[in-house]
Amino acid sequence: MIRRFGESPERGRKYTRRIGVYSLLPQGDRLLLTCQRQPDPDLQLPGGGIDPGESPVAALHREVFEETGWSIAAPRRVGAFRRFVFMPEYDLWAEKICLIYCARPVRCKGLPTEPFHEALWMRTADAAHLLGNAGDRHFASLLLRDL
Repeated sequence: MIRRFGESPERGRKYTRRIGVYSLLPQGDRLLLTCQRQPDPDLQLPGGGIDPGESPVAALHREVFEETGWSIAAPRRVGAFRRFVFMPEYDLWAEKICLIYCARPVRCKGLPTEPFHEALWMRTADAAHLLGNAGDRHFASLLLRDL
């Protein structure tokens, strides 16, 4: 069973399962993160949904680039979690299955192409407390422990 973070599912509510990939991107004692400014500001591990026919690693490369403008190398899966949330941008109640990878940020190729996203670097110790969801904070804390 995959560990759940956040709220329990509401009885009687229909949730759509959405599988996504998200990445810890450390460089020294800092992490490359994304801030999604709309609909509300939210500090996140870069990543997102896997498109039909797309592999998780290909989706990870695409999503990190779209949300940060960076290319990455050597992704390796480090865990997974799930959470039950409302996704206002899709008007959807979702069971998000979050596959977590650790990768090396290689090069900034430009600004994020995903609307309302901003790339930022933050000390891992700060990110472990400030990321917008408990699952992201958990994996940032595990990374911090290993530094």
